[in-house]
Amino acid sequence: MKKQKALIYVILAHLSMMSVYSQSMLTQPSNKISTSPSSTNPCSITADAAQPLNFGSFCLKNSGSSGGTITVGWDGSRTSTGDVILINNGEIASPAIFEVSLCPGRDVTITYPPIAILNGGNGGSLILNIGPTEKGESGSTFRVSDAPGFLTQLRVGGTLNIGPNTSNLGGNYNVSFTIAFNQQ
Repeated sequence: MKKQKALIYVILAHLSMMSVYSQSMLTQPSNKISTSPSSTNPCSITADAAQPLNFGSFCLKNSGSSGGTITVGWDGSRTSTGDVILINNGEIASPAIFEVSLCPGRDVTITYPPIAILNGGNGGSLILNIGPTEKGESGSTFRVSDAPGFLTQLRVGGTLNIGPNTSNLGGNYNVSFTIAFNQQ
């Protein structure tokens, strides 16, 4: 039996930095992506970014802070390093959730870039380390349920690298990255 492949890409991400001292970061879902049945791919495939990756509210210790990181795990856990202080009010941290409808019983390999650069409207930039997901790192393969019409959820975490106050100007920070679902 010849293996059939279907490749679907989901693009997302828009992050916002509200101000240098009180910040909230999240990725915004993009449009739903789908393919139609064909002779080489007998079932339709859809992928929808159902929930944004949200880093929640945080701030840097003081105006001379050297920065640090915020990590949101695929399980929703949130930690910080360095001079980043997590604030437990306002935005709630959460992983990105993709809802993917794939052909039942198939193996799917997920791939995504390791990092994305967020560019701010005021000239600053941040680095987002993408992943891991609940299915593993980029390049991991998982099996889709055999049940027809089953929706597979993929939770994705990430680490946001926050530099010193002097390099993180207040404003909106934007980035797009792709997650590919390669069905075999």
